[in-house]
Amino acid sequence: MFSCAYLAQGIHLAIATILVPIYLLDKNFPPEYAAFIAGIVMIPWIIKFIFGWIADHYSKFGRKKFSLYGGLSSAFFLLILAFIDPSLYLIYFILTLIFIHCGVGFLDVSIDAWAIETTVEQERGKINGAMTASFFTGMALGSSFLGQVAKNISYSNAFIVASLCIFILLLPLLLAKEKRKIKRHHGIGQILKHEFTKKKTQIMIIFLPLISINSGIITFAVPFFMNMNLHLDIGQIGLITTISIIGRVAGSLIGGLSTDKWGRKRTLIFIIITTIIFSALLIYVNSWQIIAILYGILGLLNGALFTNLFAICMDITAPEVGATQFSILMSLLNFGELGGESMSGILISQLGFGRTFLYAAWILGSGLLILRFIRLKPTK
Repeated sequence: MFSCAYLAQGIHLAIATILVPIYLLDKNFPPEYAAFIAGIVMIPWIIKFIFGWIADHYSKFGRKKFSLYGGLSSAFFLLILAFIDPSLYLIYFILTLIFIHCGVGFLDVSIDAWAIETTVEQERGKINGAMTASFFTGMALGSSFLGQVAKNISYSNAFIVASLCIFILLLPLLLAKEKRKIKRHHGIGQILKHEFTKKKTQIMIIFLPLISINSGIITFAVPFFMNMNLHLDIGQIGLITTISIIGRVAGSLIGGLSTDKWGRKRTLIFIIITTIIFSALLIYVNSWQIIAILYGILGLLNGALFTNLFAICMDITAPEVGATQFSILMSLLNFGELGGESMSGILISQLGFGRTFLYAAWILGSGLLILRFIRLKPTK
């Protein structure tokens, strides 16, 4: 059930980060506009804490109902998206994408809260590794398969196929029985206030958005680079992106095991330093073979990074407000990634791809400085 829910989210993200921006480029939108539109529609991922608060406030209904509502509504609006041409009805296209992401947001916070309530700290690295691997598997399948559908048939058909796939993936969730009802917590505000007065949590508020900017820039800049400099089509871009996403799957599993075995902070430092090196190496790309190798390695590191960050955020989250507090932390992480995605088109237009990749690497260095002040207890 959890794997299918995260597979569905992965398909949605493949559409948001690969199909939509390249679709807009094919519709003759300049890269800065394509990146801005594709980034702005993901605002619901920044305000996930609202969905989390609703899920916690009405937790007496359980996590299942909110998960189903989010998943089914996202699939429904994705079906509608297939019939909207962005070059003719851009506002409706943007609004529909926002509704899709709102649905995914409800699915995401409810599933996360369910996981927090049923896991122990010593195993959260492995558990997050498995969930993140499922998420990136959905991205891999979405970018490769849906990319081929978009290339050989149409983008509209790709959206229809994706919607049907998500409906099917939600069947295990529909059939699942929630074993216990979750009690409603009346003191959500007081609990959150106490949690966010902790120094560790306050430093994470700065660290999370900063450390994810690199991922946001790379997410849009590399597909744009493949399209504009290497002259690859959506099918080829989808296949190469799949290599990166397969790397993310492997990185999620490896990162999950590593963070439990060697500790969160030690593993995180290694991942960040290595990501800086390979992000900078993108300036030397001149063929699809090289971009495939480097993008695959960056995907592996990205999967390990986010698995580690998810585990840390679960560690510092109070189970009583699992949906709200964890979604606030994830909103901060998403804010940085969205910022990187939205600014990537402007950076490319103003600075070129080379300096954009170097800035993406440089920003991680400031994250390392802040990480020095975060004290994490070793895993047992």
